[in-house]
Amino acid sequence: MFTKILIANRGEIACRVIATAKKMGIATVAVYSDADKEARHVKLADEAVRIGAAPSRESYLLAEKIIEVCKQTGAQAVHPGYGFLSENEAFARRCEEEGIAFIGPRAHSIAAMGDKIASKKLALEAKVNTIPGHNDAIAGADQAVEIAQGIGYPVMIKASAGGGGKGLRVAFNDKEAFEGFTACQNEARNSFGDDRIFIEKFVQEPRHIEIQVVGDSQGNVIYLNERECSIQRRHQKVIEEAPSSFISDATRRAMGEQAVQLAKAVKYESAGTVEFVVGKDQDFYFLEMNTRLQVEHPVTECITGLDLVELMIRVAAGQPLPLTQAEVKREGWAIECRINAEDPFRSFLPSTGRLVRFQPPEETMFQAEPEKKYGVRVDTGVYEGGEIPMFYDSMIAKLIVHGTDRNDAIHKMRAALNGFVIRGISTNIPFQSALLAHPKFVSGDFNTGFIAENYAHGFVAEDVPHQDSLFLVALAAFMHRRYRARASGISGQLAGHEVKVGEAFVVVVLGAEGQHQQYPVAVTDFEDKSGSSAVQVGANSYKIESTATLGQSRVQGSFNGQGFTAQVERGAGKNPLALRVAHNGTQIEALVLSPLGARLHALMPYKAPPDLSKFLLSPMPGLLVDVVVQEGQKVQAGEKLAVIEAMKMENVLLAAQDGVVGKLVAGKGESLTVDQVILEFV
Repeated sequence: MFTKILIANRGEIACRVIATAKKMGIATVAVYSDADKEARHVKLADEAVRIGAAPSRESYLLAEKIIEVCKQTGAQAVHPGYGFLSENEAFARRCEEEGIAFIGPRAHSIAAMGDKIASKKLALEAKVNTIPGHNDAIAGADQAVEIAQGIGYPVMIKASAGGGGKGLRVAFNDKEAFEGFTACQNEARNSFGDDRIFIEKFVQEPRHIEIQVVGDSQGNVIYLNERECSIQRRHQKVIEEAPSSFISDATRRAMGEQAVQLAKAVKYESAGTVEFVVGKDQDFYFLEMNTRLQVEHPVTECITGLDLVELMIRVAAGQPLPLTQAEVKREGWAIECRINAEDPFRSFLPSTGRLVRFQPPEETMFQAEPEKKYGVRVDTGVYEGGEIPMFYDSMIAKLIVHGTDRNDAIHKMRAALNGFVIRGISTNIPFQSALLAHPKFVSGDFNTGFIAENYAHGFVAEDVPHQDSLFLVALAAFMHRRYRARASGISGQLAGHEVKVGEAFVVVVLGAEGQHQQYPVAVTDFEDKSGSSAVQVGANSYKIESTATLGQSRVQGSFNGQGFTAQVERGAGKNPLALRVAHNGTQIEALVLSPLGARLHALMPYKAPPDLSKFLLSPMPGLLVDVVVQEGQKVQAGEKLAVIEAMKMENVLLAAQDGVVGKLVAGKGESLTVDQVILEFV
């Protein structure tokens, strides 16, 4: 067994590998860029070596530099995590040549599966179901139309070297096939330097279901059940679960056996994933093989009780697999939510900056301890007070729960999301809560088009159905009364002017453009003990118990005998006196006033926000890559003005209306904050 390994990655996956290495008694070496010198993986590793500047092409993608650090530190093996160099055939080969163990498959397996056209041919030879299509590179748009007609519409046009949604189009007729081929070819050439395109049948109502496989150097390969990854936004997974509620045991076995056949065909060693697209009739077809550890591997660890990182390390050290196919377990139900630094209310634009607060829900399961079941696990590479840099992926944590069945897992996940406190940056937690509450998700009636169909116009607060929105009003009144009761107990108050707790309040829920709603509320003690109140909101009565105080953010307790977790903060929104209450993805901003205070508040005039249409504002924090206009230039609506880049995502800013550029305020190469002025119009 190795005594020291290097982790050629960053963030949560680097921390995940360190956890297993520590359990196995293996020393670890972290590598870091200038942006990551204070990162969590650097603090957790036994040694850390700087490898370059912040951009990944100048640090984490420098294969030779990483090999040099292995030699310098005496690391006998490299774990590449996922992303960066994890599926780089040349890097795996260089490691092999230098006598450094690559904790992943052999270079020949990566090469065989890395090319979509070559991998499909291999799958056909291994008798794996493949989608009907044309697997050779296509000469031109006219030939593409001819092939599409032969396969039958709809068809999918894909770049051979594609990934992340680039170089991919769906065509339903000749015109779309012609235009789609040209667009895919251009995108592929620009993004990957490879313009080979192929066409295949588009599976309707498709699900994305993948099989986890593990092979060793003795030729043994087993499959560890499946993962359901159909909840995707722009081809990026959002929620993953294991097992899938859709497929039958017979389909699961058939998919698993075909995945093993494919892995054996390429002499696969290590953990890998065979991805399938599954149609509405459970017809399944090979999509691609990911020759690395997947982001969503924890859900498989939960239901099988296996540590996948440990299996990878043991296989890389030449050990045989410690179990047979018959010994693979499938216990309970696991769900993973990817917590991303992005603002769902601003079209999911990246959000960077300092984590003012980072308080995950209480963990009861841990990385590298798969024997602990039926609880909550958080995989993360960040910490409170740390910085989220703009140079890398937007994922900052993975929230994983393990339940006895699917409904239990959904219930656990909703409670865990409610208790995940993140401040300083925006996250997609409200969106995740909305997805988990959606009736179609709960019933298991979804496919890869679920988000595109149900949130076609983006995500707004109204998209979150709360089963009892008045509970948030009641909770605001409850917390305010606890605050008043605490204040009334302070000694040395001026006689005749003591703080009175009171029982009658009015909760004013603040709305846009001064459209506020008022709710008369009565709060009385229902048990003779601190933290218990009966709250009456109209005809609804709530018996709330909690010992939380304002300032804690996370509020846990019970209402009407049911447990709940919510978040309550004063001054977190636009009004410094208001309470922001969030529960199950729904959020309100509310003032809790006396009846007289509420009557006076209703008389307050509405102050309209200033007109900012003469400014071009940055919609997200990021790097101003380009400003394509000059002072005095006339622009038309829809014309390109500037380009901002953050978290591997480029955002082109367009003119909202015709105008003349007056003054350029920010320059190319500048780091911008949200709503920072880039230019002014005359």
